[in-house]
Amino acid sequence: MTDKTPLQADIAKLIEQERRLQLPRLDADIAWTLGSQLRDTALARQAAVTIEIRIGAETVFFHAMRGTAPANADWARRKRNLSELLDQSSYLIGRELALEGNTIENKMGLATRDYAAHGGSVPLRVNGTRFGTVTVSGLPQREDHLMVIEQLAPLAGVPLAEIALSS
Repeated sequence: MTDKTPLQADIAKLIEQERRLQLPRLDADIAWTLGSQLRDTALARQAAVTIEIRIGAETVFFHAMRGTAPANADWARRKRNLSELLDQSSYLIGRELALEGNTIENKMGLATRDYAAHGGSVPLRVNGTRFGTVTVSGLPQREDHLMVIEQLAPLAGVPLAEIALSS
C-alpha cells in the first residue's frame, strides 16, 4: 500500500491555488504580460517550453521556444482541453486521479489523444468565473504547473509562499 499523504497535501494546496488565484481582469494585455513573463522565466532557466494562453476559445498568446517540438504544442492542447472541460487545473485533475488509482479514460471515457491529465494548464478566473486558460508544456508536469503558478500569483496579488506546493 502506498502513502497517499503527499498526494492529499498536493490536492489541498492545488484547490487553494484555484480558489485564490483570481485576476482583477483578463484581456489581451494581461495575457501578453503573463505570456511574456513565462517566456522570460523559461529563458532564464534555459528551459524550452510551449506557452499558450486563451481567452474563451480564442488563442491570444502562443510561443514555442527554440528546442520544443510539435509534440509540445499537442501536449498543451490536450492539457488545455481537459482544464477547459472540467474547469480545473490539469495538474489537480491528474493528482486526484492518481489518488483514486484511476485514469481520465476509465473515469470519464475521454480519449488520451485529446485529453491529458498532466500538469501545466491552469484556468484563468475573474471573480470566480473562468475566462480562459494558461498552459505550459515542455518540462516535467509538476514544473510546468509551478512555472504557471509562479507567474500567475503576482498578477492575482497572492504571495507565492502562501500557495506553493511543497518540494
